[in-house]
Amino acid sequence: MNYPRPTPALAIHDLRKSYGDLHALRGVTFCLERGERLAFLGPNGAGKTTLIRCLAGLTRADHGEIHLGGKPLKSVEARKHLGFVPQEIALYRDLTTRQNMVAFGRFYGLRRSELRNRLDWALQWTGLGERADDLVGTFSGGMQRRVNLACGVMHAPQILLLDEPTVGVDPQSRQRIFTMLDELSESGTSILLTTHHLDEAEERSDRIVILDQGQVVADGSIEALVKQSVGTQRWVRLRIDRPLTAPLRVGAAADAALIGTTGEDRISTRIDDVSTHLLGLIELVRRRGYGIVDVQVEAPSLHHVFLHLTGYELRD
Repeated sequence: MNYPRPTPALAIHDLRKSYGDLHALRGVTFCLERGERLAFLGPNGAGKTTLIRCLAGLTRADHGEIHLGGKPLKSVEARKHLGFVPQEIALYRDLTTRQNMVAFGRFYGLRRSELRNRLDWALQWTGLGERADDLVGTFSGGMQRRVNLACGVMHAPQILLLDEPTVGVDPQSRQRIFTMLDELSESGTSILLTTHHLDEAEERSDRIVILDQGQVVADGSIEALVKQSVGTQRWVRLRIDRPLTAPLRVGAAADAALIGTTGEDRISTRIDDVSTHLLGLIELVRRRGYGIVDVQVEAPSLHHVFLHLTGYELRD
């Protein structure tokens, strides 16, 4: 028996947005499933910020549809289920942690016991209970981001949009923020985040969407994207004890692959099965009279996928 597929938490179809002659979004379509953690990547200028602003209701798209839980974005009921935490710290620096959380809770319509319960939860969740009555303007950047994150989820949204949630924070604060997000994910919150950290996307998401020049150029799990774009062969790099005196090739003469060039002390190639082919490669190099100083084996990663699809480093 075929069962109907659950309605996605967030569905975007053919979203388009232009600023004069600049086409920021060119027909963006994708879904965020319920309880899913989705990382949104793209070089600067790809359209990520415009997309997030459209989803958060801060910018009106020229064309296309956005549904939250099956309801149009303009629906008041649908908007109640969405939380948004911008890249910029959006806090009242001259108010305390508690006062900020209460202010945002009231903004989202929380009152009395519901507000008290969410305030207690937020202070415990952020680990800032002992700093509840301190001015947030005195906090470190990492602590401010934790308060910022808590303020964005005071109304317990089903969907959370995060724009660069760990930008400018130290490694300890970064880890703490993702521990907090893991707790939200485990409770069923659907999370969409943009990030410039490929390791964050690779380690902290269920699926990756890559945007380039206003269009989705990849959508899938890391494993699927690697297989579809760069393949599953592993990179092997050997450093030898002296520069090559002649080009080094492996394979039959008709289809020999160049793995090292004259004057270089490094050899690089790709192989399908490390356990089968690496020893043969090492033996070939040794038979040519070269000693091996170092061996590196690198599996294809999200970094390779990103460069293959966009041609840019993520920071460009």
